[in-house]
Amino acid sequence: MATSPPFPPCPPSPGDGALRHRRWWQRSWVRYGALSSLLALSGLVILALVRRQTGTEGFLVGLGLAVLPVPWLISAFRWLDRVEPGPWRNLVFSFAWGACAAALIAIVANSFATKWIATSTADPSGADTLGATVIAPVVEESAKAAAVLLVFLFRRRDFTGIVDGVVIAGITATGFAFTENILYLGTAFGTDQLTGGRGIASVTAATFFVRIVMSPFAHPLFTVLTGIGFGISALSAERQHVRRVLLPLGGLLLAMGMHAFWNGSATFGPYGFFAVYGGFMVPAFALLTWLAIWMRHRELRTVRAELPAYVLAGWLGPAEPFALGSMRARRMARDYARHHYGRPAAREVARYEGYATSLAFLRQRGRAGKAGADFVVRERELLDQLWRRRQVARPALEYAARAAAPARPVYAGPVPAAHWPGYGSAAVSYPEYNPYRS
Repeated sequence: MATSPPFPPCPPSPGDGALRHRRWWQRSWVRYGALSSLLALSGLVILALVRRQTGTEGFLVGLGLAVLPVPWLISAFRWLDRVEPGPWRNLVFSFAWGACAAALIAIVANSFATKWIATSTADPSGADTLGATVIAPVVEESAKAAAVLLVFLFRRRDFTGIVDGVVIAGITATGFAFTENILYLGTAFGTDQLTGGRGIASVTAATFFVRIVMSPFAHPLFTVLTGIGFGISALSAERQHVRRVLLPLGGLLLAMGMHAFWNGSATFGPYGFFAVYGGFMVPAFALLTWLAIWMRHRELRTVRAELPAYVLAGWLGPAEPFALGSMRARRMARDYARHHYGRPAAREVARYEGYATSLAFLRQRGRAGKAGADFVVRERELLDQLWRRRQVARPALEYAARAAAPARPVYAGPVPAAHWPGYGSAAVSYPEYNPYRS
């Protein structure tokens, strides 16, 4: 029976003894229970508030229309997160926070601030404009950023870079926009019921076109800037305290500024909204989409660059860096395991891919001097998880590497076998690994 390569010396965790002496309020199930109760209570309150403002019929219409963009947005962020998938519980928390807690904070705070401004200045129209362009961006972006901050602080192992920040922020904003769209669409439907608006001339149709068709990405676009700030902070060394604080704050301020500019577009004249939409929002959305896709490809390059060190140490097979650095090969490996061994084997291969990706990112941070004090412990944990699943995952990844490797070109003369492209065969050779190479 094969034995695993020797682990490096691993000091005992300083928290092992403390775990047995935790107070009851420090236990994880207490914290999870309190957080779930808070989100559930927020959901019930926001449901009651929205239903009271829109009416039951308006609420149902708004709910049915507001849910339409949600699957597409969540699928887009999940696609972006496929290289190193985060736990579902983080995404569920983010969406629930945006839809319940952040929406409740925004509704209460915006209403209170707008009423206070109107009472103080005796100018209701000015209060509405000020509330939309100043108060709402500050309150809403701060409420959504709280979810990113909580994941960053308490699920730090799952928050390792820019893509994680983009995904958490985008899912949170998707939940917030979902609740806000219910309110706006339900209110528009109630207006049509009073005025007799019908068809494409109705307020509901106009609201649906602007919020669901033209700009379903607006809230995610704003909050993603905050997520990028937290993601860059996660890549910074722990000793860079000022940088780790200022980057998220900078991202939050940019999110507030973009949100304020978008909300204020209606005050820029009859064509101000369309000018801001076409000249600013669409290019910004395209730029951030390009950045997110580029970061996804960069993650795959990191996997291919960092994992050969573990091949040389005997932890991984020679074909695995190529297979794990290709989304097509990963999918083929899961399909192979599912076809030959069933769905449980495919899930094990998926877990293997996730652990290997986390290992590559961990090693990259370690070589850059940005890993935490638990680097050795975390590396050992990941290697142990990979070793447990190697009997199922290695054959599937070797098959995927052979199937996904580029076809060998036809040469006019003999070429040394070491120069052949591809992995998983005797012709494979890796360059000498240098952990200090830039």
